[in-house]
Amino acid sequence: MKRIRLRVAYDGTNYSGWQIQPNAPTIEKKLDEAIYALTGENVHVTGASRTDAGVHALGNVAVFDTASSIPADKFTYALNRYLPEDIIIQQSDEVEFDFHPRHCDTRKTYCYSILNTEFGLPKKRNYTWNVPGNIDISKMQEAAEYLVGEHDFKSFCCVRTQTETTVRKIYSLDVDRKGDEILITVTGNGFLYNMVRIIAGTLIQVGKGKFNPEYVKEMLDAKDRTQAGQTAPPQGLTLMKIEYL
Repeated sequence: MKRIRLRVAYDGTNYSGWQIQPNAPTIEKKLDEAIYALTGENVHVTGASRTDAGVHALGNVAVFDTASSIPADKFTYALNRYLPEDIIIQQSDEVEFDFHPRHCDTRKTYCYSILNTEFGLPKKRNYTWNVPGNIDISKMQEAAEYLVGEHDFKSFCCVRTQTETTVRKIYSLDVDRKGDEILITVTGNGFLYNMVRIIAGTLIQVGKGKFNPEYVKEMLDAKDRTQAGQTAPPQGLTLMKIEYL
């Protein structure tokens, strides 16, 4: 037996998220099916980030155990033959059996994309959140600075979040404009359920003038979801990479 690690990229548009659900297409289910088609083994992959419906990834990580004689680095090519075109394995290698993608020290980077045009563009509808009107990105960046560092992010996660602690550390949080798109890029040691989407929604409301930048500190201190901003829709979010420390 050996443990194989996969780096997976996918377009989440047609899926009900990562995690297997009854009677719904998910990334996890497609990977399990591909492994069965290749090896004949009923295995279950374990993912590093259980992304929501409609969320995309360039570098999610998953592991599975197999008795197959296929070399670890060849699973990339072999599995891609059995996967749909919107899920592609980017890399495969062998790891120790005690490696767990969610129980290691990591740096995760997400990017949220906003299309700042009066009307949306059909080809970008599944990959951006269309927000028309004036958006002050300098105020967004000012607000973002309050979120950098180690904080209790209870105000910035779904009330249904089940976790031992809501304390997380954000290493960097940047707001940039590239043409008609505003990109919010955040790197941290982990993220709570809906945390990045709530941060994005809150920063957009700062940029639109609903909140003053300094009010974000009060949101953090409140530890109350009702005090933070809206939850941005899923399609603008992409998991860019996961770095293992």
